[in-house]
Amino acid sequence: MSAVSLAPRALYEEVAELLRQRIFRRELEPGSWIDEVKLAQEYGISRTPLREALKVLAAEGLVTMKVRRGAYVTEVSEQDLAEVYHLLSLLESDAAAVVAERATDVELKELQRLHKELEAAAADRERFFALNERFHMRLLELAGNRWRNQMVADLRKVMKLNRHNSLLKAGRVEESLLEHRSVMQALAKRDPEAVRARMQEHFRNGLEAAA
Repeated sequence: MSAVSLAPRALYEEVAELLRQRIFRRELEPGSWIDEVKLAQEYGISRTPLREALKVLAAEGLVTMKVRRGAYVTEVSEQDLAEVYHLLSLLESDAAAVVAERATDVELKELQRLHKELEAAAADRERFFALNERFHMRLLELAGNRWRNQMVADLRKVMKLNRHNSLLKAGRVEESLLEHRSVMQALAKRDPEAVRARMQEHFRNGLEAAA
């Protein structure tokens, strides 16, 4: 039997990732119209894979498709933010409680290392953003529910549309680190209810800073 040849990553997926990162970097601003002709020329592709990429981003909530008007970068309202943070608070606090009960000592030490990296990155905003997300996603992985992980990953993409209005608030990075420390302390004590409460507080404060 001949070896199975795995197809490379589909072109539309590569284009979706390029556009996703441009949206996160604010090169494509919330509310702005996406010029399909210009982008297709820029990437040297036909409009078919570009449109498929836009469908992917629309499913993630990053792009809004408007009838007879085309695609626009999604604008996140205060209500949208409140709903996203509410769901993240429920999902991630539940995951943190599971980790407090079930994680091995080695896994908790891994989270502690990530937290120390986060502390060291306080002055480097972009690195802080990346490490903060890495910490949260690793916590979710350790809790071990792939459906929850996928839901959180999608919600966090929408949250990133507003991230420059959250952690950029004066003093918010320092406050966020304090909240992370309290989460780590509750994890170290293996206290699921305490860590659940600390994580929910973390998201409540994050929403206040983002609004």
